[in-house]
Amino acid sequence: MRIAQLANFVGPASGGMRTALRALGSGYVDAGCRRLLVVPGPEDARTSTPLGDVVQLRAPRVGGGYRLIVEPWRVTDVLEQWEPTSIELSDKLTLLPVARWARRTGVGSVLLSHERLGDMLALRTGLDATSQVSIGLLNRLLVRSVDTVVVTSDYARHEFQQVADAAGCPVVRVPLGVDLDTFRPHVRGPADVLRLVHAGRLSREKSPHLAVATAVELHRRGTPVRMDVYGVGPHRDELKAVAGDAPIRFHGYVDSPARLSRALAQADVALSVCPGETFGLAVLEALASGTPVVTADRGGARELVDETSGAWAAPEPGALADAVLEVAARPTACRRAAARARAERYPWSATVESMLEVHSSVVIPANRSRARRVTSSSTAAPATTREPITIAR
Repeated sequence: MRIAQLANFVGPASGGMRTALRALGSGYVDAGCRRLLVVPGPEDARTSTPLGDVVQLRAPRVGGGYRLIVEPWRVTDVLEQWEPTSIELSDKLTLLPVARWARRTGVGSVLLSHERLGDMLALRTGLDATSQVSIGLLNRLLVRSVDTVVVTSDYARHEFQQVADAAGCPVVRVPLGVDLDTFRPHVRGPADVLRLVHAGRLSREKSPHLAVATAVELHRRGTPVRMDVYGVGPHRDELKAVAGDAPIRFHGYVDSPARLSRALAQADVALSVCPGETFGLAVLEALASGTPVVTADRGGARELVDETSGAWAAPEPGALADAVLEVAARPTACRRAAARARAERYPWSATVESMLEVHSSVVIPANRSRARRVTSSSTAAPATTREPITIAR
């Protein structure tokens, strides 16, 4: 197979997406597939790597250091030269014309849905009544444009299932994974306080305010507590204001997964409390490092935590603080072993195997006119002037 991965919204803090793209791409290459990665960047460029060709297309900044390809025809120019058997899209908006191109040219298409648009916009804007009608129309268009939708959790599946069933488009659940060699338990130093940790983008749709407010609530109750926050984002100053005089330290971005694992392993409890998270790689990274997780009682992250590896509560500081204290009261060795055991259920190898099955299912055989689709029960615009980017074959 020749698999093209298309990532159209990439920035300095999109660590989860970069992690998933790299892990999947490595798995595809190890399985004998040819792999192409198309990403936005400051200028056109092509690089050959051990994980396949990487084509960077010139794209403007759209805020927060992110770039967005706004000329989808340039993506199709690249694909026409490279001739994939299937494409994997992780963007629901600007790359829709690429899915239409795939349908016209007989190339299989897979949408890897990594967010629920309604919940993401509601969390970002603070409005519950986000344009649900527009999102519903977009989802109906999406399921009629791709061969299969892949979601990472049952929570994410709910966004698509009804419209996908009506369109006859399979929705396949494929949980993401974690690097169990890099993220692992580490020896911890002694501490006489309850140590909390939060790792993630400091942006409203990730709910870092709720994590910080939970630590503040514990401090207000008189619990000896310390919280370490790892990550960058536009709301760091707001979060410092929320923290006030509570013992909360902001460490910025950690560019080494191994260093991040050591930091996560030092905590007694990790807070990953976003109620709109469709999966939660940060949850798995904490669990793999031997740190139990407290999360919200709804969302994809909730599906990763069981009664032994953490706890969940309503997404408000008082309830989450209670959950933290309950987890911290468990025997240290037991809760850390349970966290690691839970993470071991999610190796990247299982994710790659499931995604390869999906890609195989949408590849159109030479003697057929349309793609064979997997069953939904499985778990696992032209422009007037063009500037093509040439790819060596």
